[in-house]
Amino acid sequence: MAPVTYVIVFDVVPELRPEFLELLEAVLDAMRGESAFREAILHRDPNDENRFMLYETWQSHQDVIDVQLKRPYRQRWHDALPRLLRQDRAITVWQPLRADRAVSAN
Repeated sequence: MAPVTYVIVFDVVPELRPEFLELLEAVLDAMRGESAFREAILHRDPNDENRFMLYETWQSHQDVIDVQLKRPYRQRWHDALPRLLRQDRAITVWQPLRADRAVSAN
């Protein structure tokens, strides 16, 4: 199975930003315990506090489609998205080729 990365951009209704973050943080906390989960990094646009980008890597695209998207902890999040967002989220799918990280100076 090849790992897969999703880059998801959210344009949030300004007055609903706290609810958006609360619901997303609950999903991210639950995802962390999934065996197929690799990493997630949430970013905020420095020029627009209501625009976010989520970078998620999973073990397998098929697992995400068949299993992860159907997890009960995602239901409230998915149900709320149409109300929380100014427009549909933009989702792109990527396959990681290389990862570089800073070396700890121990």
